[in-house]
Amino acid sequence: MNQGVAQEELAALAGIERSHMGKIERGEHLPSLALILKIAAALKISSTELMAATECNIGAGPDT
Repeated sequence: MNQGVAQEELAALAGIERSHMGKIERGEHLPSLALILKIAAALKISSTELMAATECNIGAGPDT
């Protein structure tokens, strides 16, 4: 899922540090449920949609 939101903008919308968002994107940090909910809200999608997109991106979706 690509919404065309820059990392810095998404971090600001979610209320977290840009460097922390970068670590999450690179898989260096596992976000808490609360943080997943904040990121989903910033993207204006449900946490279920965010998790499904994440699973597909890492190849762990229902098709694997």
